[in-house]
Formats: sequence, C-alpha cells, structure tokens
Amino acid sequence: MSFVQGLKCRECAREYPTEPIHVCEFCFGPLEVRYDYEGIKRALTREVIESRPANMWRYRELIPIDGDPTVGLDNGFTPLVRAKNLGAALGLNNLYLKNDSVCHPTLSFKDRVVAAAVNKAVEFGYDTIACASTGNLANSVASHAASAGLKSYIFIPSDLESSKILGTSIYDTKIISIKGSYDDVNRFCSEVATVFPWAFVNINIRPFYGDGSKTFGYEIAEQLGWRAPDNVITPVAGSSLITKIHKAFKEFESLGLIGEVKTKIFAAQATGCSPVTTAIKAGVDDFKPVKPNTIAKSIAIGNPADGYYGIKVARGTGGWGEDVSDPEIVDAIKLLARTEGIFTETAGGVAVGVTKKLIEQGRIGKDEITVISITGQGLKTTEAVEDHLRAPVVIEPKLSVFKDIQSDL
Repeated sequence: MSFVQGLKCRECAREYPTEPIHVCEFCFGPLEVRYDYEGIKRALTREVIESRPANMWRYRELIPIDGDPTVGLDNGFTPLVRAKNLGAALGLNNLYLKNDSVCHPTLSFKDRVVAAAVNKAVEFGYDTIACASTGNLANSVASHAASAGLKSYIFIPSDLESSKILGTSIYDTKIISIKGSYDDVNRFCSEVATVFPWAFVNINIRPFYGDGSKTFGYEIAEQLGWRAPDNVITPVAGSSLITKIHKAFKEFESLGLIGEVKTKIFAAQATGCSPVTTAIKAGVDDFKPVKPNTIAKSIAIGNPADGYYGIKVARGTGGWGEDVSDPEIVDAIKLLARTEGIFTETAGGVAVGVTKKLIEQGRIGKDEITVISITGQGLKTTEAVEDHLRAPVVIEPKLSVFKDIQSDL
C-alpha cells in the first residue's frame, strides 16, 4: 500500500500529482513528496519496524514508492558506531559515527537515494537512468541500473578522481566527462533532460530521490534507542542530506515514534567550496555561488540546489556551519582511521574536522549525544591522502635486521 499523495511546492504549497517533475511551474520552487501521515501513523509502529529485515525498506511507508521495492533490497541499516577512542581524542563522552562508508552496494549514502529513485523510475516506466555526479552518485546509479537491467548515462566533471571513474566504469555504463565543474555538468544535464526521455535521478526524479536520504536519520534515531541525538554534523554538497536528516527526525516525532526533537544540525564544508557555511557564518539567508577548489570533490558543489534550505535547517535548529582546509581534511581522515579503524573519503574528513572546530568553539558539549555523518568509503579517494602517509620500510628477511630498525619505527 502506498502512502504517497502527490507532490507539493516547498515555497507556494501548490499541489501536483505523482509525476516525474521537480519544479513548481508557478513559482519555480522545488517540489517534495506529500504523504498520508495519518495513515502511516496507524500502520507504522516501533514493533512493526523492528520486525522487518535490517535494511532501509523497514521504513517503506515513508519512502515514496507505490509497491514493494525491486532494486536495492539490501541497502541501508549501516552501523551506528560508538566512537570512544575518537571521542577521547576530541573531548566528547557520547560520540557516535553513522558509518555509511559500508553502505551496500557502492559504499556511500548515495545508495539510499538511488535505490529510492530507481525503484520510482521503474514504476514510471523508464528504461534509462541518468545523473550528474561528483562520484559517489555515479557509482551508485551505474550499479543500481545494472542490477535492474536498465541502461544508464553518467555525466561527471573532467577532473573527477580516477578511483571513482573506475568504480563507475566497471558496471559498463556510458560515462560522459564534461570540461568544467559539477555545476557546469548539472546545468548541461538539465538541458539533456528536456530532450531525452530518461530518469535523471537528481533532476526530474529528484523529489523521490531526495527522500531516500531520510532513512539515514531514521536509522540514527532507532539505533540510539528511539531518540534523536543532541547534535548531528553532516557534510554538505547540494544540501539535500542535511535537510532530510532533520525531516526524518521530525517525521518520527510527529508519528509518535520518538519524543521531542531538539537536535542541532551542523553543516560541514571544505573551505575551498563553502557557500552554505559561509552564509551561515555571515548571518545571511541565502548563499553566493562559488567556484570549487578543494580535494573534497564529492561535496564540491558551488551552487547547491538546496543550499537555501540547508542554511535554514542549520540556523533553525540552533546549529551552525563551519569549514576546514584541505590539510585539515587529510589530518581528520587520518585521525578517524587511527582512532576508530574507519577509512573515510574526503567528505567524512570534512565532517570530522569540522566537529573538532565546533568543540573548540564551545558549540558542542562534552556529554551531549553527538553523531558525525560518515558518508563514503576512503578507498574511493586514495589520491587525497597517498602523499601524506608513511612509506613501508623495506628490509631483508632477517631477524637481526628487523631488530636493528624496530625501535626506530
């Protein structure tokens, strides 16, 4: 049974049917999914959720598809790790990591949004999936399309990390590399989407795609024993995830699944691409687009589609926005690895590095329940750290030689 009632403009509240559209034709505001929350409240309880398999579809009444999912059945329900070692290093007693670096099947939180989008595209009757991507989305779209037996087209910036290109090419998709930034790629894809009858997950399927991110927040609340945390720090690219985490907590609150939500949401960006956090720190309601220049390519979006709403969520929840330099990102990646044994990509390094700054600024209390969003796997961005690690020590296979050098290691 579907609880989707249609679409609604986030700005003027004009309603639309459930169709592959994403922009209001009257005010050009973004569209979002309308749900029958009263029906969901009757159908979805803690007991029902806990009885289901450990994947994102345990919350299926709140995911905008009409029937049972046919793609991405094992996605989600990634670990919420109690980070005692990292917490001790940072001075926090109740620190957690929501670790989507192990999300199935392509090791990033994008598997959640793509699973929702591809299932909806199948319901709409599309045979081709497409996207504009900074890397993780490309991996996930190519993988899910292959699994669903669909064709796929992937549009990427020409300077994307080679490991992410390889992680997309393996699925035998069609990759088009565009000379320019992600924002150039996205503008071009908006033109392509008007000509070719394809399901662009982050354009015409965007309202359904975006709601897949809510499962990240649902899982945090459930894994914390059915409560929202005090703080969440999330890397920001297009600003969809940061808004959807907050929406997830508020939906659970309205459905009676958790108590009152007082979570502060913090936006984390790289200094070389920080339109959202710059606006937050300046105290303004909207951002100025920037040209990205950072190693954190997975979140290098200079003109974020939901940037205005990301600013609104951070400010409205009592949170904040902060950014870190490329050297600070590398240091944070290494800190997480040596304290918790988790290798994150650059976006996760941004989140950890920003958390450190927020603590130093006194914005996060040492006993508050704090969750850092780890959104992708470090093996995808090895270029960012490969020149900052110790090289192996090469010796002859002789015990005497090892004894001589062991104390210097």
